[in-house]
Amino acid sequence: MLERIQRGELPPKPHTAFRDGAGSLRFEQCHTRAGFDGGYTMLYHAGRPHEARERPSSDGWLVALATPERSLLRRHYRTPLLPNTAGSSLSTRLPLLFNQDLVVGIVRPTADDTVYFSNGDADELFFVLEGGGVLRSQFGDLTFGAGDYVCVPRGFLHRFTLEPKSRQLWLNIECLGGMSIPDQYRNRVGQLRMDAPYTHRDFRAPEFRGPTDEGIRESVVKRGARFYGFSHRASPLDVVGWDGSVYPFAFAILNFQPRVGQIHLPPTVHGTFAARGALICSFVPRPLDFHPDAIPCPYPHSNVDVDELIFYCRGNFTSRRGVGPGSISHHPAGIPHGPHPNAYEASIGTKHTEELAVMLDCYAPLVPTATALEIEDADYHDSFVDPGGSHSTG
Repeated sequence: MLERIQRGELPPKPHTAFRDGAGSLRFEQCHTRAGFDGGYTMLYHAGRPHEARERPSSDGWLVALATPERSLLRRHYRTPLLPNTAGSSLSTRLPLLFNQDLVVGIVRPTADDTVYFSNGDADELFFVLEGGGVLRSQFGDLTFGAGDYVCVPRGFLHRFTLEPKSRQLWLNIECLGGMSIPDQYRNRVGQLRMDAPYTHRDFRAPEFRGPTDEGIRESVVKRGARFYGFSHRASPLDVVGWDGSVYPFAFAILNFQPRVGQIHLPPTVHGTFAARGALICSFVPRPLDFHPDAIPCPYPHSNVDVDELIFYCRGNFTSRRGVGPGSISHHPAGIPHGPHPNAYEASIGTKHTEELAVMLDCYAPLVPTATALEIEDADYHDSFVDPGGSHSTG
């Protein structure tokens, strides 16, 4: 989805006989998107990659389920109030909000994955608020840390190993319709444009390891919101080389290059990744609007087409109070939203912001899970009413 890369040993042409030094045939695995019309990658295995047998499995997480219909209100979910969890990234995922295109949740693993996992339902995007580790896959090792986005394309076996003695807190976005770089950031030959908010050099691909045997012979596949177990005769990380444009990658949020204008620019200029039905944005420290009469604080607005979700990471937000690291705000389409009382006026003259956050604009309404309801800030909607003003309900 970024650019073509090749690693390890490859035959001169695809779909041709490729043998090892002893004359044994290697096996080409084609991983394709959009049928055969999209991006693709070819991996070359020492053994047959499709011999896994079915096995019982208890691995996985509780999938997102609808809750009773609620009032149309602005919402705030305090994820630091979630109960402590123990386990791997597969068992500690907590979906909080979802629609037909996305599932958004929190992951707080305390242990390495002990099986390989493949999400057959979605491209997965993680934002690492705290912690770090290694994403190990057939492509090699991808090291990540706090402040990184980590993308795992649909359908690839992988597992996470964690930094020792490190607290982990990740935002997880399952992109059910796929995830990509926004089209407007590319030129006609596929390069990132020179005015894009990042460069090819900002993205990190896995370091290829070659065939690896960790002694793990079990995998789990998620498909249709269900989990299926498989056992393997040999290590599935037996890849001797790969070639293609679909692979896991990491991107540090602070490498996003924000645009600044004389007056307040719409949040679309912060667009970082595109998903079906959603734009994923990065708010990073930056200078603010420089017109002498500019109001840097976001104006009250009614975006009648999208729900807005913000995952707060750090810094002061000119438009909000009462939020902190790990807070998630959800402002639904249909009612206006904007700054808290006095924030609009107080922002005049502000020259810089240290805010760091991930935002999603979603076309389909977001629905909370039962877990989200347990950590909701019930006073959030009314916190936008100016206590010094007048308000009539008649």
